[in-house]
Amino acid sequence: MRALWLRRRDTDDLVVMSAARAEREREVIELTTRILSSLVRHADGHALLQELLPEVLPWVRFLPAADRHLLVQEFIDVTEAATSVDNVSPIAQLLVEWRHTAEVHADPELHALLSAPRGEDHDPVLPPDPQDGE
Repeated sequence: MRALWLRRRDTDDLVVMSAARAEREREVIELTTRILSSLVRHADGHALLQELLPEVLPWVRFLPAADRHLLVQEFIDVTEAATSVDNVSPIAQLLVEWRHTAEVHADPELHALLSAPRGEDHDPVLPPDPQDGE
């Protein structure tokens, strides 16, 4: 049975599928993750994945080589972790973040603006004090 997409007017759409199908999809995601992880651990696997990514995600071409290397490593790490908790949302978020980074690199004016020194550094922002909310 294929998944049924329910479009709703005032809220998020829903997808309805059998538990057996959901389990098969989970198994495929887990297998794919293991294959990618194993590939990267082999001699030229990391370089091969870096080489193939622009074919799969064309926006990767705008990233500098060092960022492509980092993207591959973060993708593998996040994919392994996300699969272990059966939640692909962190993978999707990682791809959104890297795509936005590529968009900045693709626009020389925006890149110059965002990477220019801003004067005095005020150190990292500290997390809010929980007592301030009371």
